[in-house]
Amino acid sequence: MSAIHSHVEFRVHGLDCAEEVSLLRREVGSVSGVTDLTFDVLNAKMGVRFDPSRADQGMIRAAVARTGMKCEPYREAKKDDAWWRLHGRLLLCLVSGVALFGGAFTQATSVAEFARSMLVHEHGGHIAPLTMAFYAAAMISGMFFAAPKAWTALRRLNPEMNVLVAVSILGAVVLGEWLEGATLAFLFALAGLLESWSISRARNAVSSLLAVTPSEATVVHHHGEHRMPVEQVKVGEVVRVKPGERIPCDGEVTSGMSQVNQAVITGESIPVMKELGSTVFAGTMNGDGLVEVKVSKPPSDTLLSRMLRMLDGSHHRAQTEQFVERFARVYTPAIFLLAILVTAGAPLLMGWDWERAGYQGMVILLISCPCALVISTPVTVVAALASAARAGVLIKGGVHLEQAAKLKAFAFDKTGVLTEGSPEVQTFRTLDGMGETEALRRLMALEQRSEHPVGHAVVRYASQQGIEPEMVSDFRAVRGRGAEAVVGRERFWAGSHRFLHEKGLEREGICSQIEALEDEGRTAFLCGTGDHVWAMVALADPLRKEAAEAIAGLRREGVERVVMLTGDNKPTAAAVGRQLDLEDVRAEMLPDEKAEAVKRLRNEFGHVAMVGDGINDAQALASASVGIALGRRSTDVALETADVVLMNEDLRNLGFLLRHARRAAFVIRQNVVFAIGLKAVFLVMAFAGIATLWMAIAADMGATLLVTFNGLRLLHAKR
Repeated sequence: MSAIHSHVEFRVHGLDCAEEVSLLRREVGSVSGVTDLTFDVLNAKMGVRFDPSRADQGMIRAAVARTGMKCEPYREAKKDDAWWRLHGRLLLCLVSGVALFGGAFTQATSVAEFARSMLVHEHGGHIAPLTMAFYAAAMISGMFFAAPKAWTALRRLNPEMNVLVAVSILGAVVLGEWLEGATLAFLFALAGLLESWSISRARNAVSSLLAVTPSEATVVHHHGEHRMPVEQVKVGEVVRVKPGERIPCDGEVTSGMSQVNQAVITGESIPVMKELGSTVFAGTMNGDGLVEVKVSKPPSDTLLSRMLRMLDGSHHRAQTEQFVERFARVYTPAIFLLAILVTAGAPLLMGWDWERAGYQGMVILLISCPCALVISTPVTVVAALASAARAGVLIKGGVHLEQAAKLKAFAFDKTGVLTEGSPEVQTFRTLDGMGETEALRRLMALEQRSEHPVGHAVVRYASQQGIEPEMVSDFRAVRGRGAEAVVGRERFWAGSHRFLHEKGLEREGICSQIEALEDEGRTAFLCGTGDHVWAMVALADPLRKEAAEAIAGLRREGVERVVMLTGDNKPTAAAVGRQLDLEDVRAEMLPDEKAEAVKRLRNEFGHVAMVGDGINDAQALASASVGIALGRRSTDVALETADVVLMNEDLRNLGFLLRHARRAAFVIRQNVVFAIGLKAVFLVMAFAGIATLWMAIAADMGATLLVTFNGLRLLHAKR
């Protein structure tokens, strides 16, 4: 057996309900060599993993065709634009409706009798040939799309919705209820049309994100420039983006500067300045400048494409969705059996005549369809994920959305999450008589060679003061301590408190100043020559401007505990905790200790979120109920390690995440309760003998539409 397996995704035309999933699973799953199948009903997608030595795409397509459906390789950017697929349902639904009303009017002797026939069920009655022809036309056109699926399912002894409707229509004809049979066919066609339209809205909510990527790019060569399809642009090529155009590929700016609107990625509409060396993303909108971009990722691997793959409904499905599908697998056969028992037993036990029992049995058959129940969760999840993505919050599937609604505690990393992650010079103080400008010039010269963040902060500060560095030679970095070099004619050193201690230069006055700075959460950095300390620099990693507001917002949302987990020293951690009003601050923690702390929080609170930078917190993120990463600085890593990514790194979006997830959970509960409740009501009506076929189909499809539209409300969720 071949060890190499292929994985292909197909768009399946006609895949609108879980009933079709069961049909496809039986048919395609029986193909020799197929090892795994995944389905995404809302995107009409089927993923097939198979052994290419035993199966191929042709065999898979043939298996799909046997179900009455068609498939083609799935392409995210391709629209389903076949005219017949788009308008065929509408046309046949109109034909069915016109034929139904034509038959009803030819059967009725008056308008009043026509209206009464639509509301009051009466058995039997003479039907003229012309009337029969109208009704037959209504049934044939109404069942045009469903009949092939029904026949395939019937051959497999699978009592799915199309079979139930077809059996009910045939039963109505046998009983002489031509009007009800035609009404049933028309309502089924109408419901299918509306359901297809509403599900398309859910599909388009996600696919529209990708539609912002232009189809062509202007590629620059030494001979000039030319337009080509984005799919043909290679990594390393340079594309030119004019003012007002969307950027076609991920890459780095090599020429020009411009303001770029990154709302499609981050949810923020305020443009960001991009200049030489800046990273830009496909789908973002260029402002008023001309820029050239060196492509860094193939079109299939852009950040936007990967975001959409993360939103794929076939992965990380909500627990409610999985429960509903398990319930439906038991519910449908049980109700089907109940319909048979009513048909056979009601005349014996309840005194019904056989015609009435058969009719109510068909009503119960229609009630057995679980479409509204099965579709209630995924349509809500897709709408919620799409609206969150537009707001800059990328949630990787329904299970994480569901978990986010239950969060009771949040754990935060400090550096780069609650703080900016880049130290800044707070104060620069000279000692031992050296002038400030002279000391800063020498320190800048030394730190220009340093790779340490403290050195970068010093250089930035000196540049802002307009200082020009001196020449430096014989530079030597002292790991974990500082650095030394010859500046001018003297050997100059700079480093931490520990470096000062090793040089034997600790003095009471200096030590007391260092301790005072550390108590304030700042880091002391000293410099000098020989045994002279010329200057002291106080540095701190500033808080994010929205951090305090974000934590206060979480508390307003009912979060019971907010914890800071950091590897930084205790004085610095305590200072940050005081500024953010955090009572639970844990410092000097290693990565595995952070993960263990998160596990203990889960034991205490049940559902815990860990917010990190996506780089140094992989263990803690994985240990949390929901791992949340900040995505702008560490996008590639964050997309892989976290369950939720804040693309614009605004911590206030954590409050939005909680509210949005709770709204989605509430809508899911609404939909499930409504779908099950409506089934129960019609079961009671069927046993009471007052439910009609067209009522049952209208209620079932109406429920499907209502839960769909209720879920789609989340597309308009606001931050």
